[in-house]
Formats: sequence, structure tokens, C-alpha cells
Amino acid sequence: MTVLTTLDWIMVIAYFSLILGIAWWVIKQSNNTSSEYFLAGRNLGWFIVGASIFASNIGSEHLVGLAGSGATDGVALAHYELHAWCLLVLGWVMAPFYMRSKVFTMPEFLERRFSPTARWVLSLISLVAYVLTKVAVGIFAGGIVFSVLIPEVNFMGLNSFWIGSILVILLTGAYTILGGMRAVAYTEAIQTIILIFGSILVTWYGLDALGGWSELKRIAGSEMFNLWKPLVPEGLEGTWAPVKTDTQMAWYFNSNYPWLSMLFCAPIIGLWYWCTDQYIVQRTLSAANLTEARRGTIAAAFLKLLPVFIFIIPGIICFALASSGKMESISNVLLDESGQVITQNAQQAFPLLVATILPSGVRGLVVAGLLAALMSSLAGVFNASSTLFTMDFYSKFRPNSSEKSLVRIGRIATGIMVIIGLLWIPVIQGSRGLYDYLQGVQSYLAPPIFVVFFFGVFMKRLNAKGALWALAIGFAMGIFRLIVDTPVALSGKTYEPNSFLWIVNNTFFQYYSLLILIVCAVVMIGVSYATPPPSYSKIQGLTFGTLSDIDRAENKASYTRNDVIFSVLVLVLILIAYFYFSG
Repeated sequence: MTVLTTLDWIMVIAYFSLILGIAWWVIKQSNNTSSEYFLAGRNLGWFIVGASIFASNIGSEHLVGLAGSGATDGVALAHYELHAWCLLVLGWVMAPFYMRSKVFTMPEFLERRFSPTARWVLSLISLVAYVLTKVAVGIFAGGIVFSVLIPEVNFMGLNSFWIGSILVILLTGAYTILGGMRAVAYTEAIQTIILIFGSILVTWYGLDALGGWSELKRIAGSEMFNLWKPLVPEGLEGTWAPVKTDTQMAWYFNSNYPWLSMLFCAPIIGLWYWCTDQYIVQRTLSAANLTEARRGTIAAAFLKLLPVFIFIIPGIICFALASSGKMESISNVLLDESGQVITQNAQQAFPLLVATILPSGVRGLVVAGLLAALMSSLAGVFNASSTLFTMDFYSKFRPNSSEKSLVRIGRIATGIMVIIGLLWIPVIQGSRGLYDYLQGVQSYLAPPIFVVFFFGVFMKRLNAKGALWALAIGFAMGIFRLIVDTPVALSGKTYEPNSFLWIVNNTFFQYYSLLILIVCAVVMIGVSYATPPPSYSKIQGLTFGTLSDIDRAENKASYTRNDVIFSVLVLVLILIAYFYFSG
């Protein structure tokens, strides 16, 4: 069945022409210095910064995974999307330290705060995380979109899934490798507009096909619109106990997203991702100054509130159309014989809506939006990965490298990351679901990074040895869990019940993440206080306790009353969303 019409293809081609045209213009303006290639010359304005942050974040896990979770769990995962407040923490708390230090990468900031060893350890962790999550997941989601929208394509034994994955990689890699950060940022600004507009159209046409908002709530049921109901197990509302006691499965956690883990672990992952991850913070580092950087984060925080309505709600609409029988083509894909949602197929919820409910022409525009999100997310991680490898590894081994050499190595590093990501796709295909996979891996790798950054900024007494031990032990615990989980994800087989490995594998990922967090915090504080304190003169301006009067004055001069008002407005909108979806 051919999903895209001639008019749709015209819209898609027009989109690619626009993006490649902008990328080419940017490439022609570039001067091929390391600052230009990796940080766009440090002169981006707040709108480009904010739009770039949003476009980098809104990628495959939202188009495929988040919409799929909407079809299976309703608004439960809106908790993650309502972490827009974390962007305010970046702008108001962490950005002043980053901008003041004039670093290229987050690991470089750790070198300033702690030691060179801390820098390369974090770089290694970050590169591993990008391979396991952003690169591979982005490629996989591109394949999912193509397999739904162009299912009949087949070339040299490759089906539409693999053709789509490879095409997304090649097109994104082309302008990322050639244009660097400036090409990424400017194309992401355009892609943000296309993505938001296209996703709003999906929600609009979906509600129209269903019969409106009230009909959606009636068919889906109140539980799908309750942020907390899926988190509190049946019969445990009084105690809010997160663990189901059972003689056979004492360690089994009875909810996909228990309230305790969402309350304590999810914010940790959010603060790590939004405030310390190179993938996101690199856009802030590219701002012209602290004022533009902070306003960019505020703008991104407003945009971050949209996914609940343009991705989760479409997922619920897809479920409602399937369960009500109003769209038989969706029902046949999404539901099994008993009428239950097939978790793996739920990942097709968003592209299924695009293929079935949108008129010709509009469908092409929305497909362009889908591709925009996939490409912008991948472009961001390609550039972040090449920056980490080039500035934190290569430049250390070759300190006298020319600017041209640094840019060339950055391009080579991007290509290597793509190949490794392609090899990891089979693991994702065997996982519980795209969004679950992503959150699981991030939950294992985030805690030690969160601890060393936030504890390091707020506690001047903590030293390099404490940071190194926290990173090493936390990283080891995370990798151990991945090693235990991967065979189960690939084969579907489990370990012997009640054995040690079975307990590790069946402990809900967010509880395991909290365990890593506690261990890392104890280790970092314990080792630091058992060893000599750092030289406070060397960490001047890198912690709250070592800020000078000049630093404080410059920070105060970098914002206005309007910046404060808009930040408060973001918080108010988050509270309104929580209130509305808690009934």
C-alpha cells in the first residue's frame, strides 16, 4: 500500500531542499576554526539556542517512543516532559559557571573543577551513553517511521526499516559533518517550527476523526488521563507502597512507573540530561553571552511543555481510534485478538496516525516534521560526540594540532559513531519499548554524572579523588546492569528465578538508579573528606563557595525582571498541567 501521494512527496522534497539550502549557506559562511565548528563561534542568539535545545531533545524517543507510551500508559510519562523546570536550573544555576569557565565540553568543566582524569572518564561515559541511546535510538526510530509510511520499499534485500535508517543517517551526517554546530543550530531552528506545526495538525485531525476531546476521554477512560493512577498499584493507594510483596517474587515491582521512583529518580535523570549533558548544554555554550544563554533555556522550557499535547495525546488518540473500532487499519496493527495493545506495535502509533487520518499534502508536511525531529536529534548527538572525542581525547594526545586537523578529526569521529550505532540496533529491537529502553539506559548512566556536577558546584570541599571514585563506581554499577539486561533483551530468556542475576534484572530500573545515586553520593563525600581538600584558589568561580564579588555582580547584571517573570510563568504552567492531569 502506498501511503504518500505525489503532493506529499512534493512537500517532503521541499522540506529537504529548505534544510539542505540553509545548511549549505551556513557551510559557506564557516571559517573552519574549532570554535566555529564545535560552538558556532559562540555568538548564537537566544531564539536559536532555545529552538536548538528543543529540537535536539524532541527526537526519536518522542515521535516513536513517547507517542507509543501514550497508547499503552496514557499520560503517565508526562512526568518526564513536565521536567521543563530543569531547563530553568540550567539557565539560572549551572549556566553561569559554564559560561564563566569558557569551556568547550562538560568534561572540560570537570577538569577545571577536579582533575584531567575526571575529564576523560566523563568523556568516555558520555560517548558510551550516546552510542547506547541517542545514536542507535535515532537510527532505529527513522526505520520505524519509514516502515510505516513507505512499507513497500525494498532494495537489495533491505526492507523499508533498514533503508529508512540508513537514509536518515546519510542525510543528517552530510550537513553535520560539513557544517558543524552552526549548521546544526540553524537547521534545528527551522525544524522546530516544522515539527511543532506538523504535530499540532496530527492532534487536530486525530481529535476530529475521533469526535473531539470529550469523546477521547470517554473512550480512553479517566485512568489514561491521570498522571498518578498508573504509578500507584491497585489496592495500595492507602500506603502508597511501591513494592508488591510475594513469596515467589519479593523483588518484583508492580508498576511500569512506580510513584516513588518517579518522585525521586526522574528529576535526577532530568537534571543530568538538561544541566550536565554535552548534547544539550553545548547549545548554551554556543550563546553570545550569559544573558542570551539563560533566555535560550527559558524559551526552551516553554517549548518543552508541548510534547504532552503533541506526542502523548496523539498516542492516546491512536489507542482510542483502535479500541473504538473507528479505524480498522489502526486496530489491526495496534491490538491483539483480545483487544489489548501490542506493546511493540505501539511504537508505530504516531506514524500510523500520520498515514491514516491526514489528507494528502498535509501528510507530506507532517512527514517532513517527523524527519525534522529525527534528523535534528541525530545531528545534535553527532556534533556533541565529535566535540567530546576531538576536544577531550585527540587534542590531549596531540596538543599542538592545527585548527584544520581538529575539525577533520571531528568529522571522522562522527562517522565512527554512526557505524557503532547501526550495530546496536538489534538490541533496541528486542527491548521492552523504545522509550523504556532509553529511560532505562539513561537511569543507569546518569546518577554518577549528576552527583559530581551538582555536588561539585554546591560543595567546595569535595575533591578530585572523591569525584573519580564516584564516577568509576557509578559507571561500573550501570554497565553491570546493562550487561545483565542485554541477554534478556536479545533472547527473551530470563535468569533462574530468585537468583542474584534474576533479582538484578527484575529490579525496576529507576530503583536501581536510585541505588547508584546513593552509593555515588556516599562515596564522593566519604572519599573527599578522608583526603585533603582541593586548592580553593584553583577552583575560584567554579563553586558557589568560591564566587567573588565580581562574579556575583556580573551574574546579577545578566538578567532582567522579564527573565524572572517568564521563568515563574513556566513553573505556573507546569503546576496547571499537573493539576489538570491529576483528576
